[in-house]
Amino acid sequence: METAVVTGGAKGIGAASAELLCQQGFSTAIHYHTSEEKALALSSFLVSKGYDAFPVKADISDPEQARAMIRTVLERNGRIDVLVNNAGVELWQLFDTVTDEQWRRVIDTDLSGAFYCCREALPVMLRQKYGRIVNIGSVWGQVGASCEAVYSAAKAGVIGLTKALAKETALSGITVNCVCPGAIDTDMMKRFSEAEVAAFCEEVPMGRLGAPEEVAHAVAFFASEQASYITGQVLGVNGGMV
Repeated sequence: METAVVTGGAKGIGAASAELLCQQGFSTAIHYHTSEEKALALSSFLVSKGYDAFPVKADISDPEQARAMIRTVLERNGRIDVLVNNAGVELWQLFDTVTDEQWRRVIDTDLSGAFYCCREALPVMLRQKYGRIVNIGSVWGQVGASCEAVYSAAKAGVIGLTKALAKETALSGITVNCVCPGAIDTDMMKRFSEAEVAAFCEEVPMGRLGAPEEVAHAVAFFASEQASYITGQVLGVNGGMV
Protein backbone atom coordinates (compact mmCIF):
# COMPACT_ATOMS: atom_id res chain seq x y z
CA MET A 1 0.00 0.00 0.00
CA GLU A 2 1.27 3.46 -0.86
CA THR A 3 2.29 5.44 2.22
CA ALA A 4 1.87 9.10 3.12
CA VAL A 5 3.44 11.01 6.00
CA VAL A 6 1.69 14.16 7.21
CA THR A 7 3.62 16.25 9.69
CA GLY A 8 1.48 18.22 12.10
CA GLY A 9 -1.26 15.80 11.18
CA ALA A 10 -3.22 15.85 14.42
CA LYS A 11 -5.33 18.93 13.74
CA GLY A 12 -6.28 21.65 11.30
CA ILE A 13 -4.93 21.42 7.77
CA GLY A 14 -2.80 18.41 8.67
CA ALA A 15 -5.73 16.42 10.03
CA ALA A 16 -7.91 17.25 7.03
CA SER A 17 -5.08 16.23 4.69
CA ALA A 18 -4.45 12.98 6.55
CA GLU A 19 -8.12 12.03 6.39
CA LEU A 20 -8.40 12.82 2.68
CA LEU A 21 -5.24 10.87 1.85
CA CYS A 22 -6.64 7.90 3.76
CA GLN A 23 -9.82 8.17 1.71
CA GLN A 24 -7.69 8.08 -1.42
CA GLY A 25 -6.12 4.80 -0.36
CA PHE A 26 -2.90 5.80 1.37
CA SER A 27 -1.62 4.25 4.55
CA THR A 28 -1.13 7.48 6.46
CA ALA A 29 1.32 8.32 9.23
CA ILE A 30 -0.10 11.09 11.39
CA HIS A 31 2.83 12.95 12.89
CA TYR A 32 2.49 14.96 16.08
CA HIS A 33 4.74 16.54 18.67
CA THR A 34 2.60 17.82 21.54
CA SER A 35 -0.94 17.02 20.33
CA GLU A 36 -0.86 13.37 21.34
CA GLU A 37 -4.52 13.12 22.37
CA LYS A 38 -5.73 14.55 19.07
CA ALA A 39 -3.36 12.38 17.01
CA LEU A 40 -4.47 9.21 18.78
CA ALA A 41 -8.13 10.16 18.45
CA LEU A 42 -7.81 10.90 14.74
CA SER A 43 -5.91 7.67 14.10
CA SER A 44 -8.51 5.64 15.99
CA PHE A 45 -11.34 7.34 14.12
CA LEU A 46 -9.77 6.63 10.73
CA VAL A 47 -9.02 3.02 11.62
CA SER A 48 -12.63 2.61 12.76
CA LYS A 49 -13.66 3.70 9.24
CA GLY A 50 -11.52 0.97 7.71
CA TYR A 51 -8.52 3.11 6.78
CA ASP A 52 -4.88 2.44 7.64
CA ALA A 53 -3.66 5.30 9.80
CA PHE A 54 -1.15 5.39 12.61
CA PRO A 55 0.43 8.08 14.84
CA VAL A 56 4.14 8.89 14.98
CA LYS A 57 5.67 11.29 17.49
CA ALA A 58 8.65 13.55 16.85
CA ASP A 59 9.99 17.03 17.36
CA ILE A 60 10.89 17.66 13.73
CA SER A 61 12.99 20.68 14.66
CA ASP A 62 15.47 18.06 15.92
CA PRO A 63 17.15 16.29 12.97
CA GLU A 64 17.62 13.09 14.94
CA GLN A 65 13.94 12.89 15.81
CA ALA A 66 12.96 13.62 12.19
CA ARG A 67 15.26 10.78 11.11
CA ALA A 68 13.75 8.43 13.69
CA MET A 69 10.22 9.30 12.55
CA ILE A 70 10.98 8.42 8.93
CA ARG A 71 12.70 5.23 10.07
CA THR A 72 9.62 4.25 12.09
CA VAL A 73 7.38 4.66 9.05
CA LEU A 74 9.77 2.64 6.89
CA GLU A 75 9.97 -0.16 9.45
CA ARG A 76 6.19 -0.40 9.44
CA ASN A 77 5.38 0.09 5.75
CA GLY A 78 8.62 -0.27 3.83
CA ARG A 79 8.05 2.80 1.65
CA ILE A 80 7.13 6.48 1.61
CA ASP A 81 5.30 7.81 -1.42
CA VAL A 82 4.00 11.14 -0.16
CA LEU A 83 5.47 13.57 2.35
CA VAL A 84 3.33 16.51 3.45
CA ASN A 85 5.38 19.06 5.39
CA ASN A 86 2.61 20.78 7.30
CA ALA A 87 3.93 21.09 10.87
CA GLY A 88 4.53 24.65 11.92
CA VAL A 89 4.33 27.27 14.63
CA GLU A 90 3.46 30.95 14.33
CA LEU A 91 4.64 34.14 16.02
CA TRP A 92 2.56 37.32 16.17
CA GLN A 93 4.83 40.01 17.54
CA LEU A 94 6.48 43.32 16.74
CA PHE A 95 9.75 42.65 14.97
CA ASP A 96 12.00 44.62 17.31
CA THR A 97 10.78 42.59 20.32
CA VAL A 98 11.49 39.16 18.83
CA THR A 99 14.04 37.24 20.86
CA ASP A 100 16.71 34.91 19.52
CA GLU A 101 14.84 31.99 21.07
CA GLN A 102 11.58 32.94 19.35
CA TRP A 103 13.34 33.33 16.00
CA ARG A 104 14.98 29.91 16.32
CA ARG A 105 11.72 28.24 17.40
CA VAL A 106 9.83 29.37 14.29
CA ILE A 107 12.67 28.85 11.81
CA ASP A 108 13.67 25.49 13.31
CA THR A 109 10.12 24.13 13.13
CA ASP A 110 8.66 25.70 10.00
CA LEU A 111 11.71 25.72 7.72
CA SER A 112 14.39 23.46 9.18
CA GLY A 113 11.75 20.86 10.07
CA ALA A 114 10.64 20.68 6.46
CA PHE A 115 14.29 20.43 5.37
CA TYR A 116 15.01 17.60 7.81
CA CYS A 117 11.95 15.61 6.75
CA CYS A 118 12.72 16.08 3.05
CA ARG A 119 16.33 15.05 3.61
CA GLU A 120 15.31 11.83 5.34
CA ALA A 121 12.48 10.89 2.94
CA LEU A 122 14.26 11.78 -0.29
CA PRO A 123 16.68 8.79 -0.40
CA VAL A 124 13.67 6.48 -0.04
CA MET A 125 11.87 8.18 -2.91
CA LEU A 126 15.02 8.12 -5.04
CA ARG A 127 15.30 4.35 -4.57
CA GLN A 128 11.65 4.00 -5.50
CA LYS A 129 12.08 6.39 -8.44
CA TYR A 130 8.82 7.91 -7.29
CA GLY A 131 7.63 10.40 -4.71
CA ARG A 132 5.43 13.38 -3.99
CA ILE A 133 6.55 16.12 -1.60
CA VAL A 134 3.94 18.73 -0.71
CA ASN A 135 5.11 21.62 1.42
CA ILE A 136 2.67 23.88 3.23
CA GLY A 137 3.73 27.49 2.88
CA SER A 138 1.59 30.54 3.54
CA VAL A 139 0.25 33.58 1.76
CA TRP A 140 2.43 35.53 4.20
CA GLY A 141 5.48 33.78 2.77
CA GLN A 142 4.48 35.27 -0.57
CA VAL A 143 3.60 38.83 0.44
CA GLY A 144 4.73 39.27 4.06
CA ALA A 145 2.64 40.36 7.02
CA SER A 146 3.05 43.05 9.64
CA CYS A 147 3.91 41.58 13.04
CA GLU A 148 4.66 38.23 11.40
CA ALA A 149 8.10 38.86 9.94
CA VAL A 150 9.60 35.69 11.38
CA TYR A 151 6.75 33.46 10.22
CA SER A 152 6.76 35.16 6.81
CA ALA A 153 10.50 34.59 6.49
CA ALA A 154 10.19 30.92 7.39
CA LYS A 155 7.38 30.31 4.91
CA ALA A 156 9.21 32.24 2.19
CA GLY A 157 12.06 29.83 2.83
CA VAL A 158 9.70 26.90 2.37
CA ILE A 159 8.67 28.30 -1.02
CA GLY A 160 12.32 28.67 -2.04
CA LEU A 161 13.09 25.14 -0.85
CA THR A 162 10.18 23.84 -2.91
CA LYS A 163 11.29 25.48 -6.14
CA ALA A 164 14.93 24.46 -5.81
CA LEU A 165 14.32 20.86 -4.71
CA ALA A 166 11.79 20.40 -7.52
CA LYS A 167 14.50 21.14 -10.08
CA GLU A 168 16.94 18.78 -8.38
CA THR A 169 14.52 15.84 -8.30
CA ALA A 170 12.60 16.36 -11.54
CA LEU A 171 14.42 13.58 -13.42
CA SER A 172 13.98 11.11 -10.56
CA GLY A 173 10.22 10.69 -10.65
CA ILE A 174 9.74 12.99 -7.67
CA THR A 175 7.61 16.12 -7.66
CA VAL A 176 7.86 18.91 -5.11
CA ASN A 177 5.10 21.48 -4.81
CA CYS A 178 3.85 24.01 -2.29
CA VAL A 179 0.36 24.91 -1.11
CA CYS A 180 0.08 28.41 0.35
CA PRO A 181 -3.04 28.84 2.50
CA GLY A 182 -4.47 32.22 3.33
CA ALA A 183 -6.64 32.80 6.40
CA ILE A 184 -7.90 29.35 7.35
CA ASP A 185 -10.24 28.51 10.22
CA THR A 186 -7.72 26.69 12.41
CA ASP A 187 -6.26 27.09 15.90
CA MET A 188 -3.96 29.83 14.58
CA MET A 189 -6.99 32.10 14.24
CA LYS A 190 -8.14 31.62 17.82
CA ARG A 191 -5.98 34.44 19.14
CA PHE A 192 -8.24 36.92 17.33
CA SER A 193 -11.58 38.17 18.61
CA GLU A 194 -14.76 37.73 16.57
CA ALA A 195 -14.61 41.39 15.61
CA GLU A 196 -11.00 41.06 14.45
CA VAL A 197 -11.83 37.98 12.39
CA ALA A 198 -14.79 39.76 10.82
CA ALA A 199 -12.60 42.74 9.95
CA PHE A 200 -10.00 40.45 8.46
CA CYS A 201 -12.60 38.66 6.35
CA GLU A 202 -13.55 42.00 4.83
CA GLU A 203 -10.05 42.07 3.31
CA VAL A 204 -10.49 38.65 1.72
CA PRO A 205 -12.15 38.96 -1.71
CA MET A 206 -14.33 35.90 -0.98
CA GLY A 207 -15.33 37.45 2.35
CA ARG A 208 -14.69 34.48 4.61
CA LEU A 209 -12.10 32.22 6.18
CA GLY A 210 -11.12 29.09 4.36
CA ALA A 211 -11.76 25.59 5.72
CA PRO A 212 -8.93 23.11 6.37
CA GLU A 213 -10.62 20.70 3.97
CA GLU A 214 -10.29 23.22 1.15
CA VAL A 215 -6.52 23.25 1.63
CA ALA A 216 -6.47 19.46 1.97
CA HIS A 217 -7.95 19.03 -1.51
CA ALA A 218 -5.03 21.00 -2.95
CA VAL A 219 -2.60 18.78 -1.02
CA ALA A 220 -4.32 15.63 -2.26
CA PHE A 221 -4.19 16.89 -5.84
CA PHE A 222 -0.43 17.40 -5.71
CA ALA A 223 -0.12 13.90 -4.18
CA SER A 224 -2.13 12.33 -7.00
CA GLU A 225 -1.25 10.91 -10.39
CA GLN A 226 -3.20 13.76 -11.96
CA ALA A 227 -0.36 16.08 -10.90
CA SER A 228 2.41 13.95 -12.41
CA TYR A 229 3.63 16.73 -14.73
CA ILE A 230 3.44 19.48 -12.12
CA THR A 231 6.46 20.33 -10.00
CA GLY A 232 8.03 23.40 -8.45
CA GLN A 233 4.65 25.14 -8.27
CA VAL A 234 3.04 27.30 -5.61
CA LEU A 235 -0.73 27.07 -5.33
CA GLY A 236 -2.56 29.67 -3.28
CA VAL A 237 -5.67 28.65 -1.38
CA ASN A 238 -6.47 32.09 -0.07
CA GLY A 239 -9.87 33.30 -1.21
CA GLY A 240 -8.33 35.67 -3.73
CA MET A 241 -5.94 37.49 -1.39
CA VAL A 242 -3.06 37.09 -3.88
